[in-house]
Amino acid sequence: MALISDFLLAAGAFGAAIYCIVLSRRLSRFNTLESGMGGAIAVLSAQVDDMTRALEKAGGAAVASTDSLEGLTARAEQAAGRLELLLASMHGLPDAPPDPALEDAGRRVRFVRRRASRPEEEAAE
Repeated sequence: MALISDFLLAAGAFGAAIYCIVLSRRLSRFNTLESGMGGAIAVLSAQVDDMTRALEKAGGAAVASTDSLEGLTARAEQAAGRLELLLASMHGLPDAPPDPALEDAGRRVRFVRRRASRPEEEAAE
């Protein structure tokens, strides 16, 4: 009985050794940087680094534009307050007398635009 158990123990150790050798070869092929998954992992790692840098730049640009927009919003609010004050002060003014130039409302005003004449030398170019 001891001989059979020793034989089974040796067979198990031999099987485990063969399994470890096969696993070692597969793992070495898996990790090769040129053709295996190791190469794909290296490429993906480089892409992740590039994307991280791009996100950091985009975050910096977003912060700068946020600061700019806050300043512009503050200026717009100040201008709106001044406009409200101007409109409120206009309510107390009397109506303006009619303009004699605008009395003839049925007549249309026509504007004609003409190009400035060019010297002959420029026209030849």
